[in-house]
Parts: sequence; C-alpha cells; structure tokens
Amino acid sequence: MLTKVPLLLVLAATTVVAQDLLDPVVVTATRSALPARTVPYTTSLLDSEFLSEQSPRTLPDALRYVPGVFVQKTTHGHGSPFIRGFTGRQNLLMVDGVRLNNSTFRGGPVQYWNTIDPLSIDHIEVIKSQGSVQYGSDAAGGTVNSFTKSSRFLDEPAGRGFGGGSAFYEYRTNGEGSSIGRLEVDAGIGGTFGVLLGVSAKDYGDIESAAIGRMKNTGYPEQNLDMRFDWAVSPESTVTLATYHTNQDDISRWHRTLDNPGWIDGGRVAAPGRWQENIFDQERSLTFLRYAGSDSQDGAAVTQWNATLSYQTTDESEFQNRFPERLKSNSSVLRQSSIGVDTIGVDLGLESPAGPGSWIYGFDVYHDTVETAGYRSDFMGGSRTENLPLADDSDYTLFGVYSQYAWRPVERFEVTGGVRYSYAEAMLGRFEGGGDETRHWDDVVGSLRGIYTLTDRWSLYGGVSQAFRAPNLDDLSGNLTAKSGGNVAGDPDVNPEHYLTSELGLRGQAETVSGSVAGFYTQVDDLIIPAFTDASMGTSIATNAGDAVVYGVEVEAAWRFLPQWTLSGFAAWQDARTQSAVVLDRPFVDKPHSRQLPFSGSLALRWNDGSGKFWAEARVLGATKEDRITAEDQAADDQRIPAGGTPGYLVASLRAGWQVNSHLDLTCSLENLTDEDYRIHGSGQNEAGLGGVVSVKMKW
Repeated sequence: MLTKVPLLLVLAATTVVAQDLLDPVVVTATRSALPARTVPYTTSLLDSEFLSEQSPRTLPDALRYVPGVFVQKTTHGHGSPFIRGFTGRQNLLMVDGVRLNNSTFRGGPVQYWNTIDPLSIDHIEVIKSQGSVQYGSDAAGGTVNSFTKSSRFLDEPAGRGFGGGSAFYEYRTNGEGSSIGRLEVDAGIGGTFGVLLGVSAKDYGDIESAAIGRMKNTGYPEQNLDMRFDWAVSPESTVTLATYHTNQDDISRWHRTLDNPGWIDGGRVAAPGRWQENIFDQERSLTFLRYAGSDSQDGAAVTQWNATLSYQTTDESEFQNRFPERLKSNSSVLRQSSIGVDTIGVDLGLESPAGPGSWIYGFDVYHDTVETAGYRSDFMGGSRTENLPLADDSDYTLFGVYSQYAWRPVERFEVTGGVRYSYAEAMLGRFEGGGDETRHWDDVVGSLRGIYTLTDRWSLYGGVSQAFRAPNLDDLSGNLTAKSGGNVAGDPDVNPEHYLTSELGLRGQAETVSGSVAGFYTQVDDLIIPAFTDASMGTSIATNAGDAVVYGVEVEAAWRFLPQWTLSGFAAWQDARTQSAVVLDRPFVDKPHSRQLPFSGSLALRWNDGSGKFWAEARVLGATKEDRITAEDQAADDQRIPAGGTPGYLVASLRAGWQVNSHLDLTCSLENLTDEDYRIHGSGQNEAGLGGVVSVKMKW
C-alpha cells in the first residue's frame, strides 16, 4: 500500500488552498489586514466553510490538512500539532489575538489546544516560522490564531433590530458512538451592536480500530460556553467583550493503562500499558475586553489601533494509579496533582504611516499567578508525601515591546523589518528540591522579510526571522511524568532557547489555479531537552544540552479544471537532527528528533453543484513509515512508538453536503473507508477505523 504514497505526492498540491483562489485576507502575519498573497510568510487559512464541511472533532484536528503539520494525539482527548518540527510550547496558540500559552505548559506534545471549542471558531490562520517579533516568546514553529464567531450586526440593515440562531447536532458512529451538539442565538440592532451566545455539549464514546478493537475508556465528556458582545462606538471603531469556557472530565491517558493491550503491525510492536489508571481533567476560561478601530482621514497619526485587556483561568488535575507496575516496591503507586493558573494580559497595537511605508508598533504583557498541589502514597493509600507538579505559589511575567516597518522601495518589491525587546521573570515558590528563587532574562530578536512580485500572478517571498522561548515554570521546576511513565524534572538554571529560520517561497495564483512551494531551515541553540540523570534512564532533567537543525519543503496547489470540479492537495517533507547528551555529563551525540513529520501528503477531488446546494468530496491522506528515531528514544516511549518506527498509512474518506433550504444544512461522511489500522507518529492510540459522521444544522 505504501508504494502508492509517492505517486500521490507527485500529484499533490493542497486541500486547504481550494479557497485560496479567492485570495483571503489575513491579519496574524503582520498585525494588519492584508491579502495572503502579499505577506512574506507561508500562511494557511481555514475559513468557516472549510471548518463546517470538515467537522473537525477538535481544534488540532482542524490542522491535519495543513502542509508541514501533523497532529500527535497522546490520547483521544489530547492533541498537539507539530508545525515545522516543533510542538507544544514551541508553537504559539492565540484566540482572537489573545495569547493562550502560559508558564505551566509542559514540554513535548501538550493537551491545552483541545480546550478550544472548534464549534465556536469562525476561521483559523496559521503562520509558519513567523518568529517572535510580533507576538513574543514561543512562536518558533508556527503561530495559530483562532478567530471566534460574532453576531451578524454589521450585515443587518442599520437601525433595525434582529434576532436568530442555529441548532447543530452531529453523530459519529465509530465505536460506542459520539454525540455533539451546539445551540447559538444572536440578537442586536443592525450597525450598532450585537450579541452571540453559544453552548456546546459533547459526549465522545470509546473509539475502535481494526486491529485493537474498542479502545476502552478513550471516550470523555466536554462542555463549552461562549458569549460575545460587539458595539460599534463609531463607524470605524468597535468595543468587544467576550468570554469562553471549556470543561473536560475523565480523559484517560490510555497508552499508559491496562486498557492498552499493545499494538502489533507486522514486525513493529508497541508495548501495552502498565498502570491501572491515569485520568486527566482540565478546565479553561478566557475573558477579554477590546477597543479596536481605524482612522481613514488624511494625515492621521494613528490609522489602526487595537487595545485588549484579558483574563484567563486554567485548572488541571491528574490522577495516576501505577498498580500493578509499582506493586513490588509499594512506593508512589498513587499520585494526584493539580495546577491552577490565573493570567492577566494587556496588549496594545498601533499602526501609523511613516515616510514611504507603514509602521506597526506596540507592547504586550502577561502575568501568571500559579498555585499547585500534589501528593504520592503507597498502594494502601497510607501516609501521603507532598509531590508538587510545579513550584507552588509562583509568579511569571512576560513583557515585550515591538516595532515593525514595511517599506516599498520600488513598485514590485516590499521589505519588512522588525525588532522586539522581551523581558521574562519567574518567581518560584516551593518546589521539589528548592524554593523561593527568582530568575529573569531579557532578549532582543529581529526579522527581515521581503516579497517580490515577479508578474501579476507570481511572487517570490522569504527572509530570516529570529525566535526565542524563555524558560517557563515547567522548565524550571517541573516534576511530571512523561512518555511511557518516566519522571522528568525541571532545572532552575536553564536558559532561553534561540531560533533562527531562513525561508524562501514561491506562490502563484490565477483564476482557476493557485499553488506555492516553500523551503525552510531552522537552527536552534540552547534547546531545552531532558537528559537522563544516569545510565538506568529512569529519570531525566531539563537541560540546555541541545543544538538542533530542522529543514523541509512544502508544496501545495489547487486546480479548478471545470467550473464545478476542483483537484487539490499537498506534499511535505522534513528532516531534523539534534546534538545532545543522552545521559548527563556524557559526550554529545548527533541523533534524529524523536518525533518527526514523515513524508506525507493529501489529494482531494471536489464537486460543487452549480446551484450551490450540493457538494461532494473524495480525499486521501497518506504518510510513509517514520523510523528516524534512536533505540533509546523509542524505548523511553515504547507504548506510543513501536519498535522499528511507526508504520505508514493511506486513508480514504468521502464527504457530501446538501443545503436543503436557507434554514437547513445536512452533511454526511464515511471516514477511513478501507478500515485502515494506523497510528499518527508519536500518538498514544490508533486512529478510528471505518465510521460514519452525520450532522444537521437548523437556522432561524
């Protein structure tokens, strides 16, 4: 089957850019609304139509068709995209421009991206290798900005009251089945104000794969609540007040538990789970108040502005029952931990004309207050010993001021240069082995990008961008469990990571064809990675013992070869190497990253009825085997990565939709048509086998 994949990739271009023929406007790349074809970055836009038709179960799932991205899933309720070789806290996640990364994000794949309800999202912008000038720490692999839905008050007749809403229901047949529902209502006065209220409820059942069967306890419940109020203070300025809340319970980290029987695919074997239970709960809320607007008058000192005050809370807890693996020693069999974070943020962005160009500048500051608790005890639940997951009673502040100037020296060429100064301070409370320490760092990063219009249809873009990641509380004081059960400790002496990315891309667009190709090369200095404390490889500690390079190529295109037919697809290839010590105080070794994007691609054929009422799409998604991993790294993660590497796969799906009338939309799909048994590299579970998805949306 894998022999089909290279042929697929030769034909490929992108499933995402079928709508790029319309040249969408993006704002995340430069903090100013610009057509995607004019920005000197590689971008992907997932618009509302795409999200509605594809019905991604989670926010990370929405990114699965973006070239250069693969979505690792520790479990069914936890997903983390790898963007150009980086994941977790090395990518920046935002909602409506508000930073969601906080100082407790742990290393490697993280679960926090699943706390964003995709049913509340209008569209998503992905900017790859953007660097840290615009948004600060963490934006190494990519910046993902999710824009939420709002009421339709700007589309309604001025001064006229309006009201309406929608009800959405989706059923997924695989395994025990899953039911997802959402209710939205909006009201207001056209051109003046509007409010939207949304409630989502989700009951995910256990999923089933061809080889393993039902993966017991992979299901979980989730509830979401969101509200957004927009008020047009003037024709050119708006005040927005919005709040979002997510609650998830009883998410099992299935790969570590006895519910995981292991997986055998030919000669490749992933180990079974060894614990009785590993349950995770998380709850997140975000509230922000924003004043944004523009001044189109000649001679205006400030033409665009955006001022935001935000408040976030995050509460997560984990319970581990390590029976029977730890029964012999009868020590630390039971573990319970919790982390609570309150975050206050202030962001000010301005744009002004300056000479022959445009100047974008501002500042942002985010402050975390962190409380933690935890214990460990023997199997009988006897006396408890404190076991904090992070430093308790801690504070973390991240401040930055930035400036970026776009200049067009000649008509066809625009160059953009920017710089940011950042300051980070960590005030550590009590933690395992220490306490009451303060660390601070500052940094200056820059970016120089350009775009040259070769013809009316083709442009060449590229440049260099620096990024950095300041150590967070997990780097400094973490005391967590990683991979297949090993202990990972932080180190208060680690220093920031530094990244330098060079990129060159070519994009073109015509009435019926669009396409692009981009190559990148990222060099990383002082990468914070865990190194084992001794040859037994049981416990590791955070250290700046890594220098790395990541490089790759991405190709995407779409061709509307008939008025109603479009062929689209993508192909992506990456490689990455790290020089680091496997064991502390041992010589450095050159080795591949433990989780890399395999050679992958997708191809889609889409039909749209001339009336706009019907559409259908056939799609295949494939990846080759991924065996670029050392024996040591595989052994430390043997429940997720099979010995010998992760097998390749080729998965087919069919989707179709019918707009019955202006009040009713129907969508159905068949996923994994061949019941392929496969696992996305680095994931803790197999993907679902053959299944159907049916959704109904009623509007009034």
